[in-house]
Amino acid sequence: MTRPAGLSAGSVGMGSLCVLAASVLWGTTGTAATFAPEVGPLAIGAVAMGLGGLLQAVTAAPRIRGEAPSLRARRGVVLLGAVAVAVYPLAFYSSMHLAGVAAGTVVSIGSAPLASALIERVVDGRVLTRRWMLGAAMGLSGTVLLCVAEAAQDHSGPGSRSVGTTALGVGLGLVAGLTYALYSWAAHRLISGGVSSGAAMGTVFGLGGLLLLPVLLATGAPLVSSWSNAGVGVYMALVPMFIGYVLFGRGLAHVPASTATTLSLLEPAVAAVLAVLVVGERLPWLGWAGIALVVGCLAVLTAPGRTVVRQQTIVTRRRTEAEGHLARDR
Repeated sequence: MTRPAGLSAGSVGMGSLCVLAASVLWGTTGTAATFAPEVGPLAIGAVAMGLGGLLQAVTAAPRIRGEAPSLRARRGVVLLGAVAVAVYPLAFYSSMHLAGVAAGTVVSIGSAPLASALIERVVDGRVLTRRWMLGAAMGLSGTVLLCVAEAAQDHSGPGSRSVGTTALGVGLGLVAGLTYALYSWAAHRLISGGVSSGAAMGTVFGLGGLLLLPVLLATGAPLVSSWSNAGVGVYMALVPMFIGYVLFGRGLAHVPASTATTLSLLEPAVAAVLAVLVVGERLPWLGWAGIALVVGCLAVLTAPGRTVVRQQTIVTRRRTEAEGHLARDR
């Protein structure tokens, strides 16, 4: 993992932990949605990202006002991120609906690190390290194994999907992965340009939430048809989206977008484990092997590199020598 200039190893580690915590929260969305089966994917996406984004804007309003000049100076990045925020949940949940939870998740989340790396390489000129490529390869391989394991159970019986439906779902998953990468890059670009994490995330997600309101008004009637549906909507907006993206924003202040999206490969692994523990699904050994690869990916990306360890050792040795000199002077 490339360490941004001016950040300590501890800062990068804290950023990685924030992204991983966000990924755990995002991994609960699929299980939560099973408690509101009559609510469509557009409504789920609109209520989760729409209300969650507006809540971020409200809580960050003082910072947004204070940093308005900086945000206006980067209005292009802000608008790009807001549009990506609005498109992402509609594409993501529709992809899962059409292609199945396994395929939709693996394409959407699995393609995001590659899209992020391409954006950073083309726009920012960032060089990808061998360590990142190893971690990404392990994570993507693990996610694909999860997809294969779950898909083997999903496509039998009368509910099997047509090739056209699955292809459309996969296409929407690629759109979701690209838009996820875009708003992650936009938020990181704002934060690295001096905008605070709260103001950057509140502005991008608040505007995205406004764009999602018409979709919520058009499709959200089932959300208020029962207390259980309403509870699912409130949970999705408050916990995975609001709290999750606050943590994600703090993580983006310390790690590049390509690393953050790769760390978020933990999400489908968490979703698979919850499906076993809560929903009662069974996961074949291929699925558990996939989870092991994802965990290995996270270990590769979050463990301090040799350069960082060497720097920490030098700093510790110099501090010890300086304290020894001071003791002798006394």
